[in-house]
Amino acid sequence: MSDLTKLTLKGAIDGLKAKSFSAVEVAKAHLDAIAAANPAINAYIQTTPDQALAMAKASDERIAKGEAGPLEGAAIGIKDLFCTKGVQSAAASNILRGFKPPYESTVTSQLWRDGAVMLGKLNMDEFAMGSSNESSAFGPVVNPWRAKDSSQNLTPGGSSGGSAAAVAADLCLAATATDTGGSIRQPAAFTGTVGIKPTYGRCSRFGIVAFASSLDQAGPIGKTVEDTALMLRSMSGHDPKDSTSLPVEVPDFAAFVGKSVKGLKIGVPGDYRIEGMPEEIARLWDQGIEWLKAAGCEIKSIRLPHTKYALPAYYIIAPAEASSNLARYDGMRFGLREEGGNLTEVYENTRAKGFGPEVKRRILIGTYVLSAGYYDAYYLKALKVRRRIADDFEAAFKEVDAILTPTAPSAAFPLGQRNDDPIAMYLNDVFTVTTNLAGLPGLSLPAGTSQTGLPLGLQLIGKPLDEGTLFSLAGAMEQAAGVSAKPAKWW
Repeated sequence: MSDLTKLTLKGAIDGLKAKSFSAVEVAKAHLDAIAAANPAINAYIQTTPDQALAMAKASDERIAKGEAGPLEGAAIGIKDLFCTKGVQSAAASNILRGFKPPYESTVTSQLWRDGAVMLGKLNMDEFAMGSSNESSAFGPVVNPWRAKDSSQNLTPGGSSGGSAAAVAADLCLAATATDTGGSIRQPAAFTGTVGIKPTYGRCSRFGIVAFASSLDQAGPIGKTVEDTALMLRSMSGHDPKDSTSLPVEVPDFAAFVGKSVKGLKIGVPGDYRIEGMPEEIARLWDQGIEWLKAAGCEIKSIRLPHTKYALPAYYIIAPAEASSNLARYDGMRFGLREEGGNLTEVYENTRAKGFGPEVKRRILIGTYVLSAGYYDAYYLKALKVRRRIADDFEAAFKEVDAILTPTAPSAAFPLGQRNDDPIAMYLNDVFTVTTNLAGLPGLSLPAGTSQTGLPLGLQLIGKPLDEGTLFSLAGAMEQAAGVSAKPAKWW
């Protein structure tokens, strides 16, 4: 039965349709795997076994009647940032510990509509603020991968570390995730999985706990390019409950996987060859270029001159929006409430006890850059830089169909290594934040391993709403790379 956890999402859906096994068997196999692995990996904040088995039973009944949905019986994990009706949705924060929403997020409701089965809620950085999954109030997630000849625990990346670790360790067939500055793509690169941040507005943000509203976007993490395409189709769609949701048709993303990429022009930005880039990352990037050339693509050198300002602009805009969004957690309406002598003390005590250090740091940065006297100097200037970055991409996409870059500047690093240096931690997002600032789709896929045997990823950036081209290119690269390694089981 444990072999059912090794299936891809596509393999599981096909097997269920063929009645080779049941949805209940798939759910049980994954719940058993989680019970064995989670004490060591900590990918799940909580499992929902009763709900999973009930949903799986209903799936089996629909399959028997010939009424199967696109994801019927697929056992998946849900990042704790998505509100799930009647199930704790805490955004991995003490301030929301015990909060059970009376409603369902749009993305998860669409997954249930299409027949997916919820195994539980996945761990993450608190309020999605972090690049290593160490800011969670429920403890850090441990990467299922380990370096050669080492027993040191590594980060799975963040903020969607639980999602990436669970997929890599076969604790779900696929998972939901969110990406504000790289929180889908960097964990995917660190765990040898595939992750896509779609175009801003492709997936509804309704029912997703907000971090930075103009940057946040939901997306999937899967074992293969095709798996993420299947997930994204169900997660996407216009939602009148979200004013930023785009009223556009949802393509059959999986149909793009395997399509010829011959004749596509691929941009390679010299501005991403940053000082101090490890040799193995540069080599991997060059290898990716060769794979695309071999597939018939034309490679073109491009300029994205404002790239060097992306990280500082992001770390002004994102905390500014976070300070505004997180003002709602005041001990009055929901979540944690700490008593005090007066209203101000209730606010202060609740927020002091409820928020972790990284969230406090970002709220303070955000409040500072929005304050009188600094608003123009920092926040407005950052918005202007954001516009310039978007203009850079717009100009580049007049010449090319997609852009190839590394996903992260290194392989997974040890837990605790960068906790005392926020700047070193923030630099993990150096290749990923630009797509969030410009609202573009970005996909990370496993492309090789480091000298110590850890996964490394490459990133494809596409035109607005052109996820299809990314899936075609990623499919070609996946085939060329032939990465099939899985983490050696130590848990």
